[in-house]
Amino acid sequence: MYKFVVVTDPETAPGFRLAGVEVLEVATLAEAMSIIPPLLFKDDTGIVAVNEDFMASLDDKLMEKIEKLHRPIIIPIPSRTRQIDRTDYIERMLRRAIGYNIVVRR
Repeated sequence: MYKFVVVTDPETAPGFRLAGVEVLEVATLAEAMSIIPPLLFKDDTGIVAVNEDFMASLDDKLMEKIEKLHRPIIIPIPSRTRQIDRTDYIERMLRRAIGYNIVVRR
């Protein structure tokens, strides 16, 4: 069975721990850049949820690699300070998974 791992800041980590999820606390963007890439190659990881502040700081080359992976699935966790385009990200994942462009509307 694959694991669900959360990479987030120290303020939101306790909530995920209470839910029983494996949490990797990251205080800085540099720490996030050192923790996230190795998670992409772990055989037992199925889903990695990343604080969107850290997700937005990833370079384009790493984001391209993430989007091409079938496992683990990388999903952004909403942040109070920054908003990335989650709809666009989800649409790209769906297009890659099923081969069709599906428009997500609110």
